[in-house]
Amino acid sequence: MSTLRISRTHFPVTALGPGTRLGVWAQGCPLACRGCMSQDTWNPSGGTEVEVADLVALWTELDADGLTVSGGEPLQQPEALREFLLAVRETSPGKDVLLYTGYEESELDETQLAAAALADVLVTGRYDVTSPTSLIWRGSANQRMVLRTDLGRRRYEQFVDHEPEHPPMQTRSDADGVWLIGVPRRGALTALERRLRALGLRPEDVSWRP
Repeated sequence: MSTLRISRTHFPVTALGPGTRLGVWAQGCPLACRGCMSQDTWNPSGGTEVEVADLVALWTELDADGLTVSGGEPLQQPEALREFLLAVRETSPGKDVLLYTGYEESELDETQLAAAALADVLVTGRYDVTSPTSLIWRGSANQRMVLRTDLGRRRYEQFVDHEPEHPPMQTRSDADGVWLIGVPRRGALTALERRLRALGLRPEDVSWRP
């Protein structure tokens, strides 16, 4: 198997898809959307290179309801991503795959399409900071949730037009800092910074600013 360069993994993820999920964030994104909350994932040389076999082993040892792959831009590494998703499909046919991509399907080449075809659900489109949305699991109104399989339709159809009062969010802390998991609404991260500073806490570095 090949390697996939990733920013991080996390389990359990409950803020990016239904149920309890394994989250994998790919490293490297050439799209550089203004206002992106994950600018730390843009550098293609950052993160860690991980054997796909190790990601498959992690997946199989967890009792996850599904897999969410985000980034970064996962389809910048389509061959390795396809290997990983194919193994997930073979080992866990009843568990869904949610794949985030900043590309539209019409922009994908054959290799990228082959990887995307292994997802049950795609969230597509570049993040547009000028087009806010309240739709769950999407950052801007132009982004579409594409249900590609019967499993995807069964699990996600109720969420296509769902607008929760508050978007689901999680926090995780480790030696590198505090991580936010989810899709916050526009202005939420700036407001968080202001609240932290009001409490005397001054973030040294944040992923939503260069």
